[in-house]
Amino acid sequence: MSCWIPRILILPFFCAVAVAQTPDPGKTFKLLVVHVKGLQHLSESQVIAATGLKAGQVAGEQEFKLAAQKLAETGVFTELTYSYEYSPAGCNLEFRVAEDNNQVPIIFENFVWFSDDQLLNLLRTRVSLFDGKVPTGGNLTERLAHALTSILNERNIPGEVEYLPFAPENEPIQAYDYKVKFHPVLVRNMEFPGATPEDLPLLLAAAKQLAGQEYVRTNLRAQERLNLLPVYHSRGYLKAEFAEAQAKVANDGAQTLVDVSFPVTRGIQYKLSDLQFAGNTAFPAGKLRDLVHLKPGEPANSVQLAEDIRQIQKLYGTKGYLFAHVEPVPNMDDSKAMVAYQLNVVENDLYHMGDLSIDGIPAENASRMVAQWQMKKGDPFDSSYLQRFFSILYRDFGLRKSYDVDPKQAINQQEKTVSVSLHFVPRS
Repeated sequence: MSCWIPRILILPFFCAVAVAQTPDPGKTFKLLVVHVKGLQHLSESQVIAATGLKAGQVAGEQEFKLAAQKLAETGVFTELTYSYEYSPAGCNLEFRVAEDNNQVPIIFENFVWFSDDQLLNLLRTRVSLFDGKVPTGGNLTERLAHALTSILNERNIPGEVEYLPFAPENEPIQAYDYKVKFHPVLVRNMEFPGATPEDLPLLLAAAKQLAGQEYVRTNLRAQERLNLLPVYHSRGYLKAEFAEAQAKVANDGAQTLVDVSFPVTRGIQYKLSDLQFAGNTAFPAGKLRDLVHLKPGEPANSVQLAEDIRQIQKLYGTKGYLFAHVEPVPNMDDSKAMVAYQLNVVENDLYHMGDLSIDGIPAENASRMVAQWQMKKGDPFDSSYLQRFFSILYRDFGLRKSYDVDPKQAINQQEKTVSVSLHFVPRS
């Protein structure tokens, strides 16, 4: 007799007869051997242990179904079938599986009492079929949370464990974040191994806001990128990098205080050798260069360059190039500690003024306002005009009430136009 499960997570499991003679569904056998075929990463012994079946035990159809269901519910397999052969001596059982190769890592956000390796090893011994990563479906993620809570309890660490999937907007899940809740883990002090005496006060000032804040690893990575790396990039250390931040428990009790170490390697300080533009047609290179603060021979301040690029993109917006962007391409010469930048401009499409609509005020006043509006239909759209209109050009021409204005811009990607609507709301 053979029995199969069409696909994991499709419950209940369905069986069909594949031989002429069928044993009584309630019949049991001595289990002679269990095999698992199709494995790539997991071992056969791991999977057999997860079924709960052992050679030598007496089992039958119900036990085989239950074992298959336990495997399926983990989410570790994308395909799972089983078959068995019986004889007067007993039964041979075989599972055929396909492993989920799209499993994702897990992140321990604030388990400061353990290293990652310690936790992973503990979880491997407690959660069957866990081998460092988890599928995005099934119950393995929940079982890990229960196991982590038990580990905390054994160490007399109060708190419970929650987990959340991490996925950028409109993208698949990339990881699962596990965090201890109901027990504060707070940052006490920060240290910066590898920093020079010159760097240290700047880093401490940039990290000052972290003191007293909740310790969360992913937040610290964001702080490194947003606040700490600019300390170096603004002075030309373009290859500076921080290793994984490390937390050391300083005080444990109702709340846990940790000292956080941010190992840093600052590398070479680069100076600017040259800066060129490419791809620009709407503006001459000289006009764009005037917006860049970097000077040849000075430290290559990439933080300032990023701000200058934003200003260049705003300038393009005033001429209708609403989606223009500039990509800086550095060419570093480590032997001379110099860097040359090429700023590649992608101007994209030119957008024009579409329709102007005004509502919420008397028609006479709306007509006068339309006459004031100097950006006419068909003109290149100026992304700065709306603000200038209300700060410089606008006159209410005798409106008897005070109004708030709700301006909206509607971009038509096909026609390459921008229509503006001004909705006036009387102030209460």
